[in-house]
Amino acid sequence: MTTRSYLDARAPLHPVAREAVLAALDEGWADPTRLHSEGRRAATLLAAARATLAESLGCRPEEVHATPSHTASLHAAVAAVTTARRRVAARVVHSAVERGALIAAAREVGSAPVAVDRTGRVELETWRQALGEPAALAALQLANPEVGTLQPIAAAHEVAAAAGVPLLVDGGAGVGHVPVPEAWDLLAADPTSWGGPAGVGVLAVRSRVRVRPVGPEDPDPWAPGGVSVPLLVGAAAGLRAVLTGREAAERRRRALLERIRACVAGIPDVDVPGAARADESLPHVMTFSCLYVDGEALLGELDRRGIAVGSGSACTASSLEPSHVLVAMGVLTHGNVRLTLSLEASDEDVDRLCAALPDAVATVRRALGADAL
Repeated sequence: MTTRSYLDARAPLHPVAREAVLAALDEGWADPTRLHSEGRRAATLLAAARATLAESLGCRPEEVHATPSHTASLHAAVAAVTTARRRVAARVVHSAVERGALIAAAREVGSAPVAVDRTGRVELETWRQALGEPAALAALQLANPEVGTLQPIAAAHEVAAAAGVPLLVDGGAGVGHVPVPEAWDLLAADPTSWGGPAGVGVLAVRSRVRVRPVGPEDPDPWAPGGVSVPLLVGAAAGLRAVLTGREAAERRRRALLERIRACVAGIPDVDVPGAARADESLPHVMTFSCLYVDGEALLGELDRRGIAVGSGSACTASSLEPSHVLVAMGVLTHGNVRLTLSLEASDEDVDRLCAALPDAVATVRRALGADAL
């Protein structure tokens, strides 16, 4: 089989997560709500997974909830808080670069997007002004999954708290890669970002937050029908494993990104948006846009050369529409390539990308008749 380099958002399953899932399939397959021995064993594993996640996220086990996916976490959080606070306001204040899932949920209630600067970062004064009017919920991502820009979570939470508005932090791109902030009221984390299994999401809700989960009555309103014990066990084990070596992984992947940036800088008419400083961005995410290039064609050309990357918006990549994130930032959206370095990304992967990228861009430009422009 030809060697390929995978540089897209969903991380490969971490070995520790894989082992934990397989072990839990043997020991925790029963319904954890049952009182027989098999059910109690599954319930014990479920409680241990919640405790591990709580320790990693900086909260109490009873504040950790499992959901069917990260998208489901965001939808449920918005619906539960806005329903509980409907007498306060029908309005969700959020940055213009949030995930499409969050923006769609906000629109169901009343969306109040806040503009960002050209790095994708919200300006606190604009954020403060938006929260000067009654709001049911404020939402701000820990970091952007496309350009990697970190948001000023602590300061944004302080503003929201002063306004009496709970803050939902979308940690989907950052948890497992950068320190988890203490300043949040609700925190959504995506196991697939750190090498956990797909099919489960994590939503932490501080006990002080008033929520009213939406939907028909169910023993578990956050995951109607019940939680997959093996998947949550795998997610918890994977997160604990990646946090153990997080700082070393951060240094290694930042060095790899710098090599890619140097390669991209040598290609004509290419823009690399996002924060320039390392302490203002994720260590494993970057995007670049190429003038006179079709993003879908470039993705296909790189795939033909054995390199898997993303293009378009990180949360709606299947449509290959121009990224709403890049549009909100006011930067180039043409010929967009989004790179995400998992823990398994290697020097060889970067070598392969840097060797292929200049000619791949030139090939696409030539096919479009733009090579002489």
